[in-house]
Amino acid sequence: MTIEIGNAPCSWGVEFANDPRNPTWRKVLQDCAEAGYRGIELGPVGFMPEDPAILGEALDEFDLTLIGGVIFRPYHDPDAWEDVLDATHRTARALKAHGAEHLVIIDSISPRRAPTAGRADEAVQMDKAEWTGFRDRIVESARIGAEDYGLTVGIHAHAAGFMDFEPELIRLLDEVDEGLLKICFDTGHHSYAGFDPVAFMQKYVSRISYMHFKDIDPKVKADVIANRTGFYEACGQGIFCNLGQGDVDFEAVRKVLLDANFEGWCTVEQDCDPTLDVRPIDDARANRAYLQSIGF
Repeated sequence: MTIEIGNAPCSWGVEFANDPRNPTWRKVLQDCAEAGYRGIELGPVGFMPEDPAILGEALDEFDLTLIGGVIFRPYHDPDAWEDVLDATHRTARALKAHGAEHLVIIDSISPRRAPTAGRADEAVQMDKAEWTGFRDRIVESARIGAEDYGLTVGIHAHAAGFMDFEPELIRLLDEVDEGLLKICFDTGHHSYAGFDPVAFMQKYVSRISYMHFKDIDPKVKADVIANRTGFYEACGQGIFCNLGQGDVDFEAVRKVLLDANFEGWCTVEQDCDPTLDVRPIDDARANRAYLQSIGF
């Protein structure tokens, strides 16, 4: 059995493709390789070159495998569907061109949900019609990725979106064919939402196709939830700490994966604020060293 460890551009503060604060895409690839990783995610579509020849040459140069990519779009907003479709096809094309496997669907942050990140009991809920449309848009993206491009598609719960809390994730899994939609499980977002990531993994590990490794500083989490701090402001306050320094039990995570004979990629994601005086490569190295110390 082989578990591979990768990283993602969000660990360098890359959340949006055209953010002028972003490092260059080549700097991200170079740092990722120098920190000891052999795989990298695409990041937001448009950040990495969409010309396969250009990106392919750079991946070869840094001896990196493209693991997957994320569609981070407002699935909750029916008026944004054309944008969601555009991101779906562009991301899927890029992944297929480089032999990547994992297409990840994330409902992006909603103003209706942002104030209640981490507060499941207070969060506004969709009515039946809203939920049906929301689910069907996710299903159509998943169908495109799986059937048109041959990718493995996973749903990813994310703070401040409408696919955030564990009951919402379970509801979607119950309503959508497992052959079409699997889980990209993010340990940190599950903790941020107020639920136990290890307990969820123990129950649903057979449906998990891909992992995002993220840790949560419990003190910062308590503060940002109490103060109703926005997601990106919480990132700037360090809610996503180095692996092994927060409340996620990664040794237990490892045991669940090993017991289930999980094979494939686990990608480190440590969302950070690119304006802060930090060196992401240092955190990337520390996270790789920590994972190696517990057997990854």
